Amino acid sequence: MARALTREESYVNGKLTRPALVSISILTFITFVGNFTQLQLSSALPTIVADFHISVTTGQWLTSVFQLVMGVMVPLTAFLTRRFSTRQIVICSMVVFTLGSALAWLGPTFVLVLLGRLLEAVGTGVMWPVLQITVFSIYPLSRRGVAMGTVGMAMSVAPALGPTIGGWQTDMTGWRSIFLTLTVIGVASVLLAVCFLHNFGESDRTAHADFFSVVLSIFGFGGLMFGFTNIEAYPFTNPMVWSAMLIGVLGIIWFVARQFIAPCEPGSNVMKRLVARSPKVEVPLLDLHVLRNKSFTVGTMTAALAFFAFSSIMVIVIPLYIQNDRGYSAMMSGLIMLPGAIGQCIAQFGGGRALDRFGARPVALVGTTILLLGTLGMSLIGPHTWIWWVSICQFTRQIGMGFVLMPVTTWSLNCLASHEVAAGSAVTNTVRQIAGAMGAPILVIVMESIAATRTAALGGGHAAAIAGSIFGVQSVLRLSTLIVAVMLVIVFLGVRGEGAGSARDLARRTVAKLHK
Repeated sequence: MARALTREESYVNGKLTRPALVSISILTFITFVGNFTQLQLSSALPTIVADFHISVTTGQWLTSVFQLVMGVMVPLTAFLTRRFSTRQIVICSMVVFTLGSALAWLGPTFVLVLLGRLLEAVGTGVMWPVLQITVFSIYPLSRRGVAMGTVGMAMSVAPALGPTIGGWQTDMTGWRSIFLTLTVIGVASVLLAVCFLHNFGESDRTAHADFFSVVLSIFGFGGLMFGFTNIEAYPFTNPMVWSAMLIGVLGIIWFVARQFIAPCEPGSNVMKRLVARSPKVEVPLLDLHVLRNKSFTVGTMTAALAFFAFSSIMVIVIPLYIQNDRGYSAMMSGLIMLPGAIGQCIAQFGGGRALDRFGARPVALVGTTILLLGTLGMSLIGPHTWIWWVSICQFTRQIGMGFVLMPVTTWSLNCLASHEVAAGSAVTNTVRQIAGAMGAPILVIVMESIAATRTAALGGGHAAAIAGSIFGVQSVLRLSTLIVAVMLVIVFLGVRGEGAGSARDLARRTVAKLHK
């Protein structure tokens, strides 16, 4: 299995060969496990906080550390896929994941459990970009939509199943059973990868990483995400927030400049002199030159806005409304959100097939419009709204996400040259992580600030607090509606050209079919 399978050996007569199908299935399963693991502890946090006698803010690091580590790991993807084979990356990643799960399972202190979570994040942080790159290396351009839609089905259902199953395990057998299960899954994944996974694409053993950029990415992405994560627990004037964000911003500016600017003469501006005096850049860690491709930039912007406006609403805002404001149980909250996950799973596949047939433009326009209508409907909720209206609106929103996110991302990567796909995948996934990490605390802070102002205006008390909280939820949902409206404008104006499903493209396809 050391030799990499070529596209001709992987995709024959319109379908995957058996070795390629098995390998893609293994990669999809492992990526699903990573997404599943990321949110599985959310329902178990109260129990873990009580067991270790720690604050809620400290306990939340078990979930926050995943975003922090993945924000640092994703930029490494382009180098890792260039330097190491598919099997080397996956086997090493799952060994680290398994060790982290075992440490969290057996760790007697919170610090060791947190270290285990960090290792889990390191082990799964690069798997989604690796899966993307593998799919693009196997499938022809005309079939990438349905391929990405198929693997995306597993990714879309993981965030809904994670908290539900994690809560059930915590209630039945304790929170440590979650990590025991993940340890077993990790061992099984290593065995599957060793026995059945094939390599795809050639690796270059002479490739080197720009480790100075790695350090900058750790301080930049890590600092920024650390600051935004802490802003939920501390005021902006606290050094845990402003100093971390300042270090993050400076680190990202320096990191971006280093990827773009070649070493230059000492007479230039300050940033160029800093770049010139730092170790020489042979190959950028994160090749930001792909952003010069207009179509790729449009796709990346759309994905970033989608993650900013969508993730925190699904994971934080709506569960708070269902449980805290309306008094329903955590299990009921999961049941209300579950149809949306199923809907997005179906829409991912349907959106991929529609992309291959009609192009990205009509599919993304329909998806963004559905997402806008669902978010607008969700913003109408109140203290006495039929609770299943929330489920209907969330189902609509996730159908829209299924039809917009994967097709636009696939189309934007299709617009790059084949040798730029790895860099493009790393860039778009890094931007998503940053947008998702910033979206949650920003929207939650806006919600809490508006809720506090409203509660004070109503005179205080429990009833006023509930009314103020619901008003804060409504306000954030209206803000999310505005962001989705901006997405719709970007898709309408920016998703054009070859493969986008423009009128010219559709006419050319029609003429081609008539001549057959």
